[in-house]
Amino acid sequence: MLSGGVAIANDVTKPNVVLLFIDDWAWNGSPVAMDDSMPNSHMPILQMPNIERLAREGMKFTSAYASPQCSPSRVCVQTGQSSPRNGFTVFMNDRGQDHFDEKGYPDFPVIPCVSDMTIDADAVTIPEALESLGYVSAHIGKWHMRGDPGNEGYVVHDGDTSNKPGNTLPAGANQQLPDDLTDPKLMFSVTKKAIDFMTEQATADQPFYLQISHYAMHEGRECLPATREKYVRNPLVQAYYRKIGKTAETVKRKEDPAIWLGMGDDLDGRIGAVLDRISELGIEDNTYVVLVSDNGYRHKELQLTEGLTQPHHAAKWWVWQGGIRVPMIVRGPGIKPGSVFNGNVVNYDFLPTFLDWAGGDPKTLNNIDGVSLASYMAGEQPTNAFLNRNLYFHYPHYRSSMPHSAVVSGMHKLLHFYERPDLPMLFDLTSDLGEVHNIASAHPKEHRRLYDDMMNYFDQVGARLPKPNPNYDAAAYSKSKEHEKRIQWGPFAGSRQLAEDER
Repeated sequence: MLSGGVAIANDVTKPNVVLLFIDDWAWNGSPVAMDDSMPNSHMPILQMPNIERLAREGMKFTSAYASPQCSPSRVCVQTGQSSPRNGFTVFMNDRGQDHFDEKGYPDFPVIPCVSDMTIDADAVTIPEALESLGYVSAHIGKWHMRGDPGNEGYVVHDGDTSNKPGNTLPAGANQQLPDDLTDPKLMFSVTKKAIDFMTEQATADQPFYLQISHYAMHEGRECLPATREKYVRNPLVQAYYRKIGKTAETVKRKEDPAIWLGMGDDLDGRIGAVLDRISELGIEDNTYVVLVSDNGYRHKELQLTEGLTQPHHAAKWWVWQGGIRVPMIVRGPGIKPGSVFNGNVVNYDFLPTFLDWAGGDPKTLNNIDGVSLASYMAGEQPTNAFLNRNLYFHYPHYRSSMPHSAVVSGMHKLLHFYERPDLPMLFDLTSDLGEVHNIASAHPKEHRRLYDDMMNYFDQVGARLPKPNPNYDAAAYSKSKEHEKRIQWGPFAGSRQLAEDER
């Protein structure tokens, strides 16, 4: 094992790739402004100097997209396929027969779909694509796709992990963090295992792919006690305690912004440890580092800073911008420091991009939806065809949300709610990132074009689609759990009413 200060020269010409995959992290959930013209595109109260360092040294993506929930997003990353194509659209909903979940929501307006439960056997994953090019791959941390990561080409992994290992504290530990907590959200042990893998491969001059899938920033808030104290002392956090009638000693863990902020701070420290080790190993000039979130979110901690409102509509589980727009930064060979890319990119672009970096040909990948971003990161200007390509998002399920789909094409976005097929929805993201004004009635041809494109694509890839429920019971539906949220964040004509945290 190498000591911390020993650097080794890696003369392998093939670059290494490190994917830092963060859980439940909003587009505006770091101190890095994702859009410099928007004060609410970042969270200044949170200290993450290593992520700020990555942004200075790499390329920031202002319009990166993911899936509305963690498991589908992870499958898209591994396979280069959209959720409609790969069929893994949610972690649950495996009941029923054929395409439909007949038993889960018997009184609801539409019958939602079932979902695939594992990665398709014939899908080519990142490590499988890279293996023939001489790469060794590791997946450390949260898997959450069922199945064995070893069967997908990973030689080092933590097995079929879900959210549970990352919640190291019992659910009832609401009052205070234990004084002896040393590995919150397994951040430190996950990072150590990842660094050990990098060190072993660099020592052997072996090109590698490493995916570090952190359990942070998922709920089940945990951080080092000393890091929490740092934020407890912040005047903005103290003001929040007074507002809700609590103190640092009485606030519940799930309600405590100091713990969430501390979790982000600790996560940044572990990211910094990875970046430092890459430098110590002498492979910094030959290693791509990709930082991205698995899905969108809605962090109320943004409101600790007076005047900052939520930039996006809705949150996780929805294909509104709040559920699918994510932060993304990439550093590596040929990427101009401090650069910005404004075109739409999506989680299923990673597989062809990584293959391109490794010296392979993305055109050899069959039945994928992503495209390589490598040339754009190297400075090539994107074509109109790329800038206006259709990105598809599909959530044909109930949870706090309802079955719905979306297509983003350039700066236009269509949403389709299967409960209300009669209500067309179209938004111009150029001037309406909050999706406040439905312009479908003013632009019927554009709505029809995108709707036809989406439905033709769904038919082409065999996407499962909800169907009307002949046993729909309006009274029962109105009394169901999360019904108010579905109405609040569901389809609308004209302009919607702003939420309290958007005003």
